[in-house]
Amino acid sequence: QVQLVESGGGSVQAGGPLRLSCVASGYTDRYWYMGWFRQAPGKEREWVPGISYRGGLIYYAGSVKGRFTISRDNARKLLYLQMNSLKPEDTAMYYCAAAREIGTMRVGANYWGQGTQVTVSS
Repeated sequence: QVQLVESGGGSVQAGGPLRLSCVASGYTDRYWYMGWFRQAPGKEREWVPGISYRGGLIYYAGSVKGRFTISRDNARKLLYLQMNSLKPEDTAMYYCAAAREIGTMRVGANYWGQGTQVTVSS
């Protein structure tokens, strides 16, 4: 079992930055693919970014490409999401996620955090 805990969410004005963090614990002796999902009320869950263990495979949703940056610190078991130039449409609950393989993240994940709310005002 893997436990994931997000932090860093909050309220920010459009155009501003925000950095989300996720710390992993439990069974972490695996080369987990990590990523972030977001979901706004009434909307489908969206895979936002993903990153392989060594960072060789990175995915960004088209809506955030060029604005968001995913990174990880494996020694500290941390996953980050740097969000810049935030827009009101970025408002959502953001979830840290771990998957056994990157393909899983096209539809979901094996483990999920509880989420951290990001609210972008205009």
